[in-house]
Amino acid sequence: MLDRRHILAGALTATVAGWTTSARSDDKVGSAMLGAPQPFSFDALKQQAKTLSQSPYVPPPQPDASDPLRGMTFDTFAQAVYKPEMELWHGVPGAQTVRLFPQGRFYAEPVRIYVLDNGTAREVVYSPDYFNMPADHPLRKLKNAGFAGFRLMSRGGVSDWLAYLGASYFRASDPNDQYGGSARGLAINTGKPEEFPRFSSFWLEPNGAGMTIYALLEGQSVVGAYRMDSRRIQGGNGGALQEIECELYFRAPVDMLGIAPLTGMYWYGENSGTFRGDWRPEVHDCDGLSMWTGRGERIWRPLSNPPRIVTNSFVDENPKGFGLIQRDRNFDHYQDDSLFYDRRPSMWVEPMSGWGKGAINLVQLPTTNETEDNMVAFWTPAEPIVKGSMINAHYRLYWGIDSPPAGGLGRIVATRIGIGGLGGRDLDLRHTKPGARKFMIDVEGKDLEDQTRYGGTKTIVTTTNGTISGVEAFPVVGTNRWRMMFDLGDLNGQPADLRAYLAKDDRALSETWIYQAFP
Repeated sequence: MLDRRHILAGALTATVAGWTTSARSDDKVGSAMLGAPQPFSFDALKQQAKTLSQSPYVPPPQPDASDPLRGMTFDTFAQAVYKPEMELWHGVPGAQTVRLFPQGRFYAEPVRIYVLDNGTAREVVYSPDYFNMPADHPLRKLKNAGFAGFRLMSRGGVSDWLAYLGASYFRASDPNDQYGGSARGLAINTGKPEEFPRFSSFWLEPNGAGMTIYALLEGQSVVGAYRMDSRRIQGGNGGALQEIECELYFRAPVDMLGIAPLTGMYWYGENSGTFRGDWRPEVHDCDGLSMWTGRGERIWRPLSNPPRIVTNSFVDENPKGFGLIQRDRNFDHYQDDSLFYDRRPSMWVEPMSGWGKGAINLVQLPTTNETEDNMVAFWTPAEPIVKGSMINAHYRLYWGIDSPPAGGLGRIVATRIGIGGLGGRDLDLRHTKPGARKFMIDVEGKDLEDQTRYGGTKTIVTTTNGTISGVEAFPVVGTNRWRMMFDLGDLNGQPADLRAYLAKDDRALSETWIYQAFP
């Protein structure tokens, strides 16, 4: 598998036709030069998307061997540094400032960027003077030069909190000033020969607490209009909030559509048994898929690095939310003082309108390193997507610490897997079960605080294959956690879908834990 963080984000982008500026004035936002004014509205953008969808898709021309970006290394790309004094809205008191990304090897096709003011749009006119770079830098040789994306800067310009770069990918670094997983505008046929539509144009409008971002999405099968109201969350644990509305028009049928797609990396963690890729105990952007079903059930699905591409579908109607979550926040569990996996933001999608029938899909791809975004989660409508279909989706996207709290219901905080039998409680190997695996699942929550070892709290566990034995539930000494424990055996070469939760008197005390075990 190619490096999904870079290749998939940028290699399948489309060329912006007719990259010219029809007019230019002396007007500026900060020091950035702007083109001629044009009227703009979200309704007009939707109509533009609908009109474009009725035209045949024109594949982008591929760069030839003479393209100066073709062999650009990461170090060379990093030599082009945006000048702080060229920020959009630079020097405007209280304004959200914006810096622009240059083109690069994996972001070769330019995007158009406009600034908005009271319904009037003006294009930011490209110039190499926006960047400090060597005189012989490849960007100075480009014929169709432009910007590759943009980022919203934090106060003081030391770091950024939201960035759009490559295809339809975007990321937030809040609440801990650390980037991790990414969101996308749309996913098409993930896990198969995948299509990557791209944001080809952006319109930026300050909203007081951040930026309202409009975007045109273009691809082989779809054209879409997006409005993304983006703000930083004040108080509590902080984070970032985006209210996203998209209207999609389909040029062609789509086998698997992904609404509100989230992507992250999972190499190995507590549930990987004895496997270790290198010296760090765990390496992942996110450690679980959290779901809140339309019926109100809270579900936790630990992520895993599978032996092959695996797609799990969780059928639902009008879900309340889902997300790729980094729940483990203990630095000692990672020991990485460079990439800070304990600080990576969680991503949570909350539908703002009834999404009807469909499924939350989790696609897990095998990986052998930490540079590949191999986890993808998204909503797929039940209604087939055919040529001429139109979909409007409206949702909130939170970047924060965890999924929303579920009252006092216990949340799953760790999944560990080892040799079946009494391992860890009796070192006599005669008591192990060859071929069986032991599952130890830790839970913590307010509803568990008053439970006692023999007070009726129990583990409820089921499987679609194999046999379950050694089922127990008990408080973990010296902690505020409870532990579910059981063994799984006799798989006979087939995978098993597991489901477990803590209960007392027929009342659930925890999230529902689900997992797919491979033989």
